[in-house]
Amino acid sequence: MVTHVPAEAHGDERGALLSFVEAQRAAIRRSVLGLTEEQAAGRPSVSELSLSGLIKHVAETELGWLRLAQQKPNEKQRTEETWADSFRLVGDETVPEMLAFWDAVAKETAEFIHSVPSLDDTFPLPAQPWFPKDGGVSMRWLLLHLVEEIARHAGHADIVRESLDGKTAFQLVALESGQSWG
Repeated sequence: MVTHVPAEAHGDERGALLSFVEAQRAAIRRSVLGLTEEQAAGRPSVSELSLSGLIKHVAETELGWLRLAQQKPNEKQRTEETWADSFRLVGDETVPEMLAFWDAVAKETAEFIHSVPSLDDTFPLPAQPWFPKDGGVSMRWLLLHLVEEIARHAGHADIVRESLDGKTAFQLVALESGQSWG
């Protein structure tokens, strides 16, 4: 989705990267504008993806990467058995709760990134078959990966939302700003 990402101050790489992460977050948040909980949980295709599930997934994924970078335990760590629950709301979870949770994670991500001495600082990757053995990545890589991860799911959200009620990303940007488009 094309939206304008505000220019950062000259030389403010952290701010620029965080702005691009936030632009992708906003695209997913917009995908649930005007929907009921039931609509947000709808799966209009053979895919298991729903808008509410995508919100939960990206929020938990961002938290997971943040905790890796902080080298702290992840309080929302999933196992193979609970992985599917990261893509759907369970129990009494709601879209507003997931959005509030994600807002808190986003705030913590920004605070952490602004606190690290350098974007060149690194942290170890977990021992998983899809990561290099004894691999590590930089804080810069973390932010670029968050752009990649969230943007991928923002595209999914665009398709799911349009399949639910025909609203496109352009219409949702306009709706969010109180205007109409198309």
